[in-house]
Amino acid sequence: MRRSLVCGFSFLWVTFILALKPLEANAKEVTWVELADLTGPVAGLDVPGTMGLEDYFKDLNARGGVEGVKVKFVCVDTRYDVARALSAFKRYRRDEDVLAMGIVSTPLGKMLKEILGKEKMVITCPGDGEFQAHIGNFFTWGPTYQDAFAAALQWISEDWKKKGQPGKPKVTLLAWDTPYGKEPLRGGKEYAEKIGIELLTPEFFPMGTPKHDVYLSRIEASGANYVYVAAVDPIPTNIMRDAFAMGLTKKIQFVSDYWGPTALGVGTHPEAVEGMVIVSFFLRGEEAQNHPLTKRMWTTYRKEPSEKMNEMYGNGLVWGMNFEAALKDAIKRVGKERLTREAIYESYENLTGMSREGINGPCAYSKTSRRGSQQVKFYRCVKGKLVPITGWVAAPDAVSLHKW
Repeated sequence: MRRSLVCGFSFLWVTFILALKPLEANAKEVTWVELADLTGPVAGLDVPGTMGLEDYFKDLNARGGVEGVKVKFVCVDTRYDVARALSAFKRYRRDEDVLAMGIVSTPLGKMLKEILGKEKMVITCPGDGEFQAHIGNFFTWGPTYQDAFAAALQWISEDWKKKGQPGKPKVTLLAWDTPYGKEPLRGGKEYAEKIGIELLTPEFFPMGTPKHDVYLSRIEASGANYVYVAAVDPIPTNIMRDAFAMGLTKKIQFVSDYWGPTALGVGTHPEAVEGMVIVSFFLRGEEAQNHPLTKRMWTTYRKEPSEKMNEMYGNGLVWGMNFEAALKDAIKRVGKERLTREAIYESYENLTGMSREGINGPCAYSKTSRRGSQQVKFYRCVKGKLVPITGWVAAPDAVSLHKW
């Protein structure tokens, strides 16, 4: 009797194991590696973006993944250090399950471009125009930096005319002394000439500069009417703090690129940033915090009120949306068992026109475009809030104006 029970139990156990085999065979996991800056100079905006991406993948996996394929999220804190990031890249490049990566450093992108050569691998990155000029592995989050600068110059030209001012407006670029900080001029300079704006001598300052009075004093002496700031918050907020103390905000219009004051910075230093205009390819302020998707994801996974959400969180969700859509497309074309980096690469080129629920403009990735979108919105800092002053508008193509 005992022997019969043991045999019967063994049979049932074997049957149970065999029944699970098909499920195991069908189960599949792919990996996204984010080479982030969690503790370095751009952490203030990269951390919430990375949080959004992580939460999107959590939510996607909770929904069963894409046709049963789930996404493993790996995050490495590079501290914005190219050597650390390169080491991590080399490590994870060997893992065939890693189908895409995200980076936050422009210098790293330029280095990886040479290393990868003709290898096809999706790497998402901030906005260097070189990646649009030379189509390859790098897919920018939104319009390139020079496109954003050109859009701001267009806004400046219109603002100058609305104010009834004679002649040409004078504009100065005030930026980090880095490849990112200088990128707006590679095409932006040509666009300024095209629409009749006088660009004054740019002012570049080292990362980590605590005070900006010397640069602002030279800008004041030059007679600039507008200043375009290219640095990552809290630096733009600190620049406005210094400009406000010098009385410059009353006579010069300050405009920031994508990485200027967010809702947190605006709420913390409302008097200093009052009136600053920000060009953005993603929703900001209350528009971002009250968006149905960002609000649901933030309150579900971060368990805090949406008022505490930094707008870059929504941008991170968009990175996840793009990868989910690419996975769907790749599975449809090649099947689950043939998911490769090249298949995902080709799928990213098929995302043209994809909606990201209004958090960004429609996706602009294609075989000839590496821009995440071609649209921007303008916001103004008003009494501690970011108020939209335009709808989505097309950013000019400044990349094509530069001789690469």
